[in-house]
Amino acid sequence: MIQILRVWYQRYFSDPQAVILAFMLVIGFAVVLTFGKMLAPVLASVVIAYLLEGLVRFLVRYRVPRIVAVLLVFAGFMAFQIYVLFGLMPLLWYQVTQFFQELPNMIAQGQAALSRLPERYPHFISEVQIQDLIAALRSELGGIGQKVLSVSLASVAGLITLAIYLILVPLLVFFFLKDKERILAWINRYLPQERRLAAHVWQEVNQQIGNYVRGKVWEILIVWAATFVTFKLMGLNYAMLLAVLVGLSVVIPYIGAIAVTFPVALIAYFQWGWSEQFAYVMIAYGVIQALDGNVLVPLLFSEVVNLHPVAIILAVVVFGGLWGLWGAFFAIPLATLVQAVLVAWPRTPAEAPPGPAAN
Repeated sequence: MIQILRVWYQRYFSDPQAVILAFMLVIGFAVVLTFGKMLAPVLASVVIAYLLEGLVRFLVRYRVPRIVAVLLVFAGFMAFQIYVLFGLMPLLWYQVTQFFQELPNMIAQGQAALSRLPERYPHFISEVQIQDLIAALRSELGGIGQKVLSVSLASVAGLITLAIYLILVPLLVFFFLKDKERILAWINRYLPQERRLAAHVWQEVNQQIGNYVRGKVWEILIVWAATFVTFKLMGLNYAMLLAVLVGLSVVIPYIGAIAVTFPVALIAYFQWGWSEQFAYVMIAYGVIQALDGNVLVPLLFSEVVNLHPVAIILAVVVFGGLWGLWGAFFAIPLATLVQAVLVAWPRTPAEAPPGPAAN
């Protein structure tokens, strides 16, 4: 056993560059896992600055001074943040409140529809089963109500946290953009001088991560806008709320689209029942998902490393379980990082087993 471990270590860790890369990866993951909640505003600011850096470099390519480009991009970011806070959030809150007000009527309609099933299909379902199902649904809804109440009781702490984020994050984003070179130079002072392999891996992954993150943000915005316009024109209730859910669903590949189908179908059913309008809404939703998967995704992510669907799902499960929504958002970039590390990792050829002794 010791001999096997020694051979494995010599094959994968005999190169000092591999040890340096492994050390940097372990330290990075340990810091995020240990201090992730404490450093959440900093990490969020780094992600936002990373996104906005593409716009800054775009303006710099057209000979706009960097400080002017930073100010213009930061002003656009602040305008978008103000719109979200004072335009989008009140509308979403109003629609959520309205949904909970109409929820008892929806439940009554659902119970009436369920109670008619034993009459139509007496050989497949009985009244006792329907009563048990209704009781289970009431229990689940009661649990959801308790969760909503607990969230409302903790709203004061949430408002304080939100206020801190609204102050700290924009400041950090501005300084990360303005003093990018100085910050990177300061970090490089504390990194190992001999980090050729780590630099090589980062150069390969940096473009992939940048393209993916920026493309994913554009995908969220485009799908959100297209869904809102479609649902609004069709007269579907809670169009903005559903559009936001559909837009955010693209963060989690495959799973998100399936999960959001249920609220869209339920709201359309309780508004129109089994009618042509319900079918039109579901067809329109299917067209949006098809255009997203077959047109928008290939257009935005043409330069991103292709990963097998199993690898994507595993990455979403693992990193989403570790870091929640952020982990799910960065699941594919992190999987790309893992793939790049595995491909670039130096390997020493395995020693050949000793041959038979010569006669």
